[in-house]
Amino acid sequence: MQLRETAHPPVSHLVTGHFREQSGYSTWRSLGTRDWLLIFTASGLGRFGYRGGQFIARRGDLVLLSPGTVHDYGVEDSLKRWELIWTHFYPRSHWHELLNWPAISPGLFAIRLQAEADIDLFESMMLEMHRLANSAARLSEMLAMNALERVLLECDAHNPLSSQAQLDPRIRRAMEFVCANLAAEHTIPGLAHVAGMSVSRFAHLFRQQTGQSPQRFIELQRINRAKELLRLTPRSIQTIALDVGFANPFYFTLRFKKCTGKSPRQYRQANAAS
Repeated sequence: MQLRETAHPPVSHLVTGHFREQSGYSTWRSLGTRDWLLIFTASGLGRFGYRGGQFIARRGDLVLLSPGTVHDYGVEDSLKRWELIWTHFYPRSHWHELLNWPAISPGLFAIRLQAEADIDLFESMMLEMHRLANSAARLSEMLAMNALERVLLECDAHNPLSSQAQLDPRIRRAMEFVCANLAAEHTIPGLAHVAGMSVSRFAHLFRQQTGQSPQRFIELQRINRAKELLRLTPRSIQTIALDVGFANPFYFTLRFKKCTGKSPRQYRQANAAS
């Protein structure tokens, strides 16, 4: 039986939708589309067909279809109910590495969220993207593209192919704690406590997964943040040193020069125009 081709909405940068479908809803595009398609399952079950099988999407699943991939999806037959939030989009140039997802089949990719808190977060982000895309705001499409970029960036932490997702969640928790509290005094026992690990196990696993010691990671985060503040703000070097966790401005200057080859003052002068 020849299937009837499903119409495709015209896409400038992105088009979004929020559907609550029941039995009988299906989409068939034998040549796919020129854009990318991202579908988040908010509830129910969706079916994505491909040569040789099908993928059943449940709540919290994100499915991505690349340009030229056959579109064969709809409500899964047994549950007969599917709530999906979707967007057809043309990616910005720097997004392509964010679209390297695990493949179900050629051109069909999926990320499966596990924690209910993560699922709720992604649902709210997708709904916000949809709201912005269909708002009366003058720059609604650009705002929606920014919201979609946030979705793709957040996906990176759940993508098994990304280096970020491959980190042990306990190590990631300690790293995020450092980045959120650069001005604080950090110790290995304190970070091990944040990670919920023994000191020796934490130090070993941190180096194994990141290729550097916790102390080195802390210093690099502080130096990188100091570089941003030197480039983008008129704050004094002494104030910046305190902002990033160096109580002694002289020691800050020594470590900054060791890492960058320039003193903070030299670095600011060299990057004044950037």
